[in-house]
Amino acid sequence: MKKAIAEAAYVHGYSEKENSRLSDQAGTLAQLLHDNTSYPAGCRVLEAGCGVGAQTVLLAAKSPQARFTSVDISFASIAKARRSLWRQGIFNVDWQVADIFHLPFEKESFDHVFVCFTLEHLKDPVGALAALRSVLAPGGTITVIEGDHGSTYFHPESRDALQAIQCLVDMQSQAGGNALIGRRLFPLLQQAGFKDVSVSPRMVYVDESRPALVDGFTKKTFIAMVEGVREQALAAGLMDEETWEKGIRDLYRTTAPDGTFCYTFFKGVARK
Repeated sequence: MKKAIAEAAYVHGYSEKENSRLSDQAGTLAQLLHDNTSYPAGCRVLEAGCGVGAQTVLLAAKSPQARFTSVDISFASIAKARRSLWRQGIFNVDWQVADIFHLPFEKESFDHVFVCFTLEHLKDPVGALAALRSVLAPGGTITVIEGDHGSTYFHPESRDALQAIQCLVDMQSQAGGNALIGRRLFPLLQQAGFKDVSVSPRMVYVDESRPALVDGFTKKTFIAMVEGVREQALAAGLMDEETWEKGIRDLYRTTAPDGTFCYTFFKGVARK
């Protein structure tokens, strides 16, 4: 399928390592991000930008009587997502390859829309939200979850580690996306025509007393995400190799017994 002109390149790529990172992220953050996201029986829910189904499995399992339609522009991702959920015995999801900007659905087809870690990769997030609003029934709701790499701070502090993170921000910007989009959810939803907009910060705080987060979030989600742009960042001259390696070592240093790590996600809900 031809991509919309507003679609940015997915800076993290589509490798098996990236698929594993997405699954680790979803499982680790399930309670933090989805504690108040559930849908009643019979509801029609559109998940836009489902990727390999890392979030889909959590949503569909939590609301087994709702009917989900999960779409992504990548045929390969949809195929992996379908296989994954079938293996787990989850069957309340319909899958479709589709472009958010050219959705193949009638107007007002869904009661709810769910979007997670998708707007950050789009050149026109307001246009995407407006397209999703058009397929939402009157009074229907939307839930949007995005991160914000600029919210990252940690101990011990490291200028090189911050520079490595900035490389990811810069690479995503060059690809047409925005790794700082979490802080913009409120105005973006308003600009797209939604009402009753409410945004809540969901901060991840990690220290030695939370070993599951040390491994599942700091190491396997965040640092793995930064490491994933290594070759691109070095090729673009954003950092030299020695400084990059020092920055990554310093990020891992935050997972030591005396280290801490903080990151904030933003969850927005609104109504049509």
